[in-house]
Amino acid sequence: MQDGFFRVAAATPEVKVADVEENVRRIKSLILEAAERGCGAVCFPELALTAYTCGDLFQNRALLAGAGRGLARLMEETAHLDILCVVGVPVPVGASLFNCAAVFHRGRLLGLPAKASIPNYGEFYEARYFAPAPQKAWEVSFAGQKALLGQGLLFPCGNVEGLTIGVEICEDLWGAEPPSARLCKNGATLLFNPSCSDEVAGKSAYRRDMVRTWSGHTISAYVYTGAGAGESTGDLVFAGHNIIAENAVILAESQLFSTGLTVAEVDLESLAQERLRSNVWQAEAALGDAHQLSFRYEEETLARFQPQRAFPKLPFVPEDPAARAERCQLILNLQAQGLATRLDHIGCKTALIALSGGLDSTLALLVAVRAFDRLGLSRKGILTITMPCFGTTSRTKSNAQRMAGGLGVDFMEIPIEKAVRQHFADIGQPEDRFDVAFENAQARERTQVLMDMANQRGGLVVGTGDLSELALGWATYNGDHMSMYAVNAGVPKTLVRHLVEFEAGLCQGALREALLDVLDTPVSPELLPPKDGEIAQKTEELVGPYALHDFFLYHLLRHGFGPAKIYRMACRTFGGEYEPETVKGWLRVFFRRFFTQQFKRSCLPDGPKVGSVGLSPRGDWRMPSDASAALWLAEIEAL
Repeated sequence: MQDGFFRVAAATPEVKVADVEENVRRIKSLILEAAERGCGAVCFPELALTAYTCGDLFQNRALLAGAGRGLARLMEETAHLDILCVVGVPVPVGASLFNCAAVFHRGRLLGLPAKASIPNYGEFYEARYFAPAPQKAWEVSFAGQKALLGQGLLFPCGNVEGLTIGVEICEDLWGAEPPSARLCKNGATLLFNPSCSDEVAGKSAYRRDMVRTWSGHTISAYVYTGAGAGESTGDLVFAGHNIIAENAVILAESQLFSTGLTVAEVDLESLAQERLRSNVWQAEAALGDAHQLSFRYEEETLARFQPQRAFPKLPFVPEDPAARAERCQLILNLQAQGLATRLDHIGCKTALIALSGGLDSTLALLVAVRAFDRLGLSRKGILTITMPCFGTTSRTKSNAQRMAGGLGVDFMEIPIEKAVRQHFADIGQPEDRFDVAFENAQARERTQVLMDMANQRGGLVVGTGDLSELALGWATYNGDHMSMYAVNAGVPKTLVRHLVEFEAGLCQGALREALLDVLDTPVSPELLPPKDGEIAQKTEELVGPYALHDFFLYHLLRHGFGPAKIYRMACRTFGGEYEPETVKGWLRVFFRRFFTQQFKRSCLPDGPKVGSVGLSPRGDWRMPSDASAALWLAEIEAL
């Protein structure tokens, strides 16, 4: 067990209706397989010991007695395995019969959560056989052991931090007030649903959305296990649809009409952090109906478990092309709407952009064009200015001019080399000393030109810096760091590239060619003199690969993970691309710069938030500029 990752399985056996002995054998086989694959918990379908479609056989004492004996044998024959099991079983108590899930671990019956929603409509006739769960848990004797039966049963693990299991059964999730809501308020983080939902056209998509959405609403991991092959098909067909979701994300899903295991690793640490951030699902111990039925794993089991879960290399960018295109369209509209609202609010019809021919300024221009079109303003109100100096190359300058022409905006060239040389003379800066002052003087001169020209024209300076640059502090304080509205402040560098690529796909001719060449140009501030006409200053060689930095940034801000966990996640995710020592080196750079450069983020101009991660000092990230990075850097050095 490492970094909060916990492996779980949804298991669909091929059942035989009313053949408890055979069902025990098949369930046992899947429990053994789940344990072999390192799972800490496995969930089987509703009434899996008998099959769900037994009909009036549920009123036969022989079947019910056989279910009790079958569960007892199953617990005995798996007692040597350190895995928690959830198996659907009918449980008779006096004159009532309950649709339950037997929760057991190492041969001990921990509890019998009972189904609360008993349908009596359409194809379902459960109310003919089963009673709804009692409001208060009862102690019952079943399968040779005593256990609590009812609602509100919680199963906390005594030696796995953040692991508390809750169970609801099939239609319980479909109701207006699912029992899992109360379970989560009492601390459940991992929910199991043994189900037997029939399959009809369109239902699997609805089921998937419901499980995914509910896991997000409850900030939990949700394991939904569906019955499949072997159930009677007299009137219905069951497809064995298994779904494992975590906080609104589907981690694993079975193919319809399949059997066997669906396995995924859930991140308990991430769930705990998200609940801490949201402050919604706080424990409500005073509810009074929660029963804590704890268990523990063997230390050897926890030591053996090594996480294998991989993560998207680009967490800000959807992998699916259709989803990515939809996301790009939405973000561009969000950026454009933010700028349009600000322009309309101040009655401004002029916007100024320092168009370098790089990715960020290109995106800012594309957003400004959308904003002006949205407001019905002439694109000639957008003034793009290229300000060549010591590091400017003909490639970027040419692309800037071609983009301005293709988009129909005003374009102006104002060389700043003479002004910067005069400034160097004024402050005694040698022109051949390529230090921070040499670089930043150019950035500040460009900002001065923009601001003063905006004053001349009653215009608004549109900022171009992106979220990744803000995280690293890769911006000149009171230079490109400053603007009157920063449209890219919520967009990380890896996403900037895809937004520009998306827009290029909508264009034709010279404009499309220019945008594609911008995408092919190395990321650079172009503040140092070129070498043989080529860009000499490449950002990713200086501060590190943006793919790594955006990965670090996402998991730091979105989940609050520490450096050690982020490092191990990055090594698994980027294995074969970056060596562990390389990952560690850039992780050190990231955390050092993230802390030391907070003062630049504490006075950011306004800009639209477009995703779940942001660094605005007025909203998402409120960190003192004097915070020490010592704790985080020490954790990195200890790796």
